[in-house]
Amino acid sequence: MNQAVIAIHGGAGTITRAAMDSSREREYIEALEQVLIAGQRVLADGGSAMDAVTEAVRLLEECPLFNAGKGAVLTHEGTYELDAAVMDGATLNAGAVACVTRLRNPVLAARAVMDHSEHVLFAGEGAEAFALSQGLELVSSDYYFTKARHEQWERARAVKGMALLDHDAAALANGALAGQADPIDPDNKFGTVGAVACDAHGNLAAATSTGGVTNKQVGRVGDTPVIGAGCYADDVAAISATGTGEMFIRTVAAHDVAAQMRYARVTLEEAARRVVMEKLPAIGGRGGLIAVDRAGNVTLPFNTEGMYRGLARVGEPVMVAIYG
Repeated sequence: MNQAVIAIHGGAGTITRAAMDSSREREYIEALEQVLIAGQRVLADGGSAMDAVTEAVRLLEECPLFNAGKGAVLTHEGTYELDAAVMDGATLNAGAVACVTRLRNPVLAARAVMDHSEHVLFAGEGAEAFALSQGLELVSSDYYFTKARHEQWERARAVKGMALLDHDAAALANGALAGQADPIDPDNKFGTVGAVACDAHGNLAAATSTGGVTNKQVGRVGDTPVIGAGCYADDVAAISATGTGEMFIRTVAAHDVAAQMRYARVTLEEAARRVVMEKLPAIGGRGGLIAVDRAGNVTLPFNTEGMYRGLARVGEPVMVAIYG
């Protein structure tokens, strides 16, 4: 029996250089810790890796500090479009939803697609209709709203033609007021959440969810719901990514980690390092990923200045970090 482990991320990006309120930083740390404790509890009670990552990401979607579910960012039109995916390493079963606008928990819809349909990916109204048929909760767009995300959207719209993911917002960050700054600059943050786990039987699973990119064009879909790009799991490794989605799609980043381990016989850490530190930067890709292998090894590399992240092994204290 393995020592079960779960790891999570809440996005990567540039560390705020403006005045930092320690209580605000602590708010993020405590949120990550509570999610990890919940996922750890699932594993400790004998739950599967899939159950653990689903619950962890559901809780991250419920937390307004992160860009997934409650607290999702706005499109150029001021609307919300959310994506999520899950994958089970033991069976290669997967489920995903893209461009949903009314689901409280996109990750639960992705799980339902995997468990209760013959398909992998549903989009838009079809995804919502399927989720509703599975008894999942629909919400109005007001549910996703937070004042911070709305202000972030307004700043992005002031920079014509730019999605906030892509532009350097150092000047805006420096204007942040003390007590309002996040540990990672919200104007230069890659907003995705995810979890990976290895359960006591050595089975692996991954889940990823996002509110997309601030000020993105309506209909744009990033790497999160693309199996093999932002989310992947097999019997070698489970991976969840966060960053410039187009680059993670073009490199099939999550699958590449597992593929290198399988075919090149490199370690989890080395495979993830090659993807995050070499392959992605070669085409301008920024961000990071979390990954676990069937032996319970965990790696959390990123090529930005910080990434909300943490891990918890059953029977041990949780470990959380933000900065590099």
